[in-house]
Amino acid sequence: MKTLITSILIFLSTFCSGQNKVVGEFAEAPVNGGFQMKNYWVWGSSVIKGDDGNYHMYASRWPKYLPFHPGWMIGSEIVHAVSHTPEGPYTFVDVALGARGSQFWDGRSCHNPKIVRYKGEYILYYMGSTHPFEDITEQNADELTLDSKWCIAARWRKRIGIATSKSPNGPWKRSDQPILDVKPNSFYSFLTSNPSPLIKKDGSVVLIFKSRDYNEDGITKGDMSVSVATAPSYDGKYTVLGDQALFSKDNFGEIEDPHLWSDNEGYHMIAKDQRGQITGVAGDGLLAHSKDGINWFVDKNPKAYTKIVKWDNGKTIKQGQLERPFVLVEDGKPTHLFFATMNGSGGFGNGTRTWNMVIPLK
Repeated sequence: MKTLITSILIFLSTFCSGQNKVVGEFAEAPVNGGFQMKNYWVWGSSVIKGDDGNYHMYASRWPKYLPFHPGWMIGSEIVHAVSHTPEGPYTFVDVALGARGSQFWDGRSCHNPKIVRYKGEYILYYMGSTHPFEDITEQNADELTLDSKWCIAARWRKRIGIATSKSPNGPWKRSDQPILDVKPNSFYSFLTSNPSPLIKKDGSVVLIFKSRDYNEDGITKGDMSVSVATAPSYDGKYTVLGDQALFSKDNFGEIEDPHLWSDNEGYHMIAKDQRGQITGVAGDGLLAHSKDGINWFVDKNPKAYTKIVKWDNGKTIKQGQLERPFVLVEDGKPTHLFFATMNGSGGFGNGTRTWNMVIPLK
């Protein structure tokens, strides 16, 4: 019998990179599935099945009058959408986490949602940020660049937090402070972001997260890294493990967008290979595994996916961007793989439309 991770590895490698050994075992990506919104950039979904039998998606969105990048840094909000099936299409319901004022740590932007549930409580992990400046509007949107005052402040203020609710429909109670702040003279001295949690049966948490440190000049940001934090409970104290990052330019390779899940064999991570140090191609996906969620190794055949997707209209397309992988697991088995995707020739500045897509497994 195939193991869970072997099955998903075969699926990802076969379906997304054009091999043909077992492609018939998996469905094509539905063109009309997933989630998109008119007049908004949509990105990064996380899905959970509620007691109502519906599938609840939490995703990031920000208005299209902002540039895709770095518009999300100062204008993203987390929205809630619902579908009767995992494939969708998902229908917008409400804003789960929006702007609430620059005095809050997450007052200007909420991004990178990951939804989990523990003993009747829904916990929404996310990245929040703020800045002390005037709003960006359609009239001054051309002033928003990575070097603008808004982005300098908002990037520096990125932190991880949680919101909780008894229902997937909210209302959501947001944390007054981040659950994972920065630490001077560490690999996470500049920011923390992109949380991917897993809550164990005893309530303790393993949290994979992205970070950056300061460069030697003490002014500019360093390269991305991904590492592990733990907590005795989702609302407890989070402790970052080790003095060096788990994944970095100097260890394994630089990755981002990690997603964590588990089965009887241990913990598994799917992520984006930022520079191609692991898979050989920048932007392709990789798989890593762990017995305890702390000590990790990269798969012997690490490539999990490429940007090439086969759609149910018969077309095979190389997506402009394919990021934020999310694996939906039901009854201990992976059933669907979600991505944030963009059209165009590649690069955030060359796309005109984004949406959250889904690839079902038969």
